Amino acid sequence: MTDPALDTGPALDAVPGPDAVPGPDAGPGLDADTLRARVLASLTTARERTTLLTSCVEEPDLTAQHSPLMSPLVWDLAHIGNQEELWLLRAVAGREAMRPEIDGLYDAFEHSRAERPSLPLLPPDEARRYAAEVRGRVMDVLESADFGGARLTEAGFAFGMIAQHEQQHDETMLITHQLRTGPQALTAPDPDPVPLFTGPAEVLVPGGPFTMGTSGEPWALDNERPAHRREVAPFHIDTTPVTNGAYQAFIEDGGYDDERWWTKEGWTHLRHSGIRAPLFWHRDGGQWLRRRFGVTEVVPPDEPVLHVCWYEADAYARWAGRRLPTEAEWEKAARFDPATGGSMRYPWGDADPAPEHANLGQRHLRPAPAGSYPAGESPLGVRQLIGDVWEWTSSDFLPYPGFRMFPYKEYSEVFFGLEYKVLRGGSFAVDPVACRGTFRNWDYPIRRQIFSGFRTARSGAV
Repeated sequence: MTDPALDTGPALDAVPGPDAVPGPDAGPGLDADTLRARVLASLTTARERTTLLTSCVEEPDLTAQHSPLMSPLVWDLAHIGNQEELWLLRAVAGREAMRPEIDGLYDAFEHSRAERPSLPLLPPDEARRYAAEVRGRVMDVLESADFGGARLTEAGFAFGMIAQHEQQHDETMLITHQLRTGPQALTAPDPDPVPLFTGPAEVLVPGGPFTMGTSGEPWALDNERPAHRREVAPFHIDTTPVTNGAYQAFIEDGGYDDERWWTKEGWTHLRHSGIRAPLFWHRDGGQWLRRRFGVTEVVPPDEPVLHVCWYEADAYARWAGRRLPTEAEWEKAARFDPATGGSMRYPWGDADPAPEHANLGQRHLRPAPAGSYPAGESPLGVRQLIGDVWEWTSSDFLPYPGFRMFPYKEYSEVFFGLEYKVLRGGSFAVDPVACRGTFRNWDYPIRRQIFSGFRTARSGAV
């Protein structure tokens, strides 16, 4: 089994270096004042969420390690401030270091998550003051920023990168809250109820070329670049993510006991780990229950299944006579517009996400029922491709043709290879600033604490 304490997935956790070179991307077409307002809104939204996640529990829960997979919440809090200082105050503004002695403590590549509780971390109040002081100085930098010159500042990239970084750690902290035992600390309204989805079970995606990735999205990260042509054979893909009810049928049919459905590595992991159902599920008599942010409830059959690893998703797909979509297939289903032949930013078009499009931003603490958000469906009729649950694909995490590292290799380049599987689409825990039709997430195929689900596909036009 891979060391569960290693940091994986999007991290944006490194010190600026000499490789931060200009790149070819176009700006967003916004004037400086409009862009400044966008940056301010993104940074403010992220900090409000960070504050919520670190103020809803007492100090012992902030300093404890609730799982060896995760950092103490107080580490994430100071790390957010430290990365903001490194990139926006030192790299962009050229200012002297505020607390150089803590850089090593909050370097994600210097200390694994399992080690972090033993480090001399800033206590909660001091971590809050540090992050607030950094943010105050960043506001001064933002006020006079012209968003021109080097690639790091062009179109506000560094500011957008830091807003995404904070939101990514907010999602990580939300995962920690889910792993934490004890009474409920977070609340949010449930998604609006919707009628049971009765539409087609699958959608045909036509074969042919499409444009994958981006070369023009100003805040896109390096692994999303560059835009390039991909040829995809015709295939069918599930209209909605696989639901809890459908996954229960796999369990009841002996899916966890039948080696036929599992890869060799998956079967070995299953026997070693002893998993019998999605993480946080347990059976009580004749029904399945789950623990969700401190509350135990009946597993809702119409919600997308959550907290399954890649091996489980792949086994379910085989049991169902299908397969997981490739990353290219997923993106074509999400972005291809058959009317124009072009690729859109999101399934619904080029407009930024709105509440009617997708379940994003921790507005809710659960996925919406399958079939929700008809305003967010793709032109081909596929729903919930953005938000609700991260979706496992069959693809390994590899660079696109013409990939160029920016602004540092530890964001993507060091993770490329066959160890990691790609997830797409975001979850209810992802903020819109860190979620696009081109956004790529990745993790080990054993990971289940993440907000991961899946949908299935099959080859052919018939």
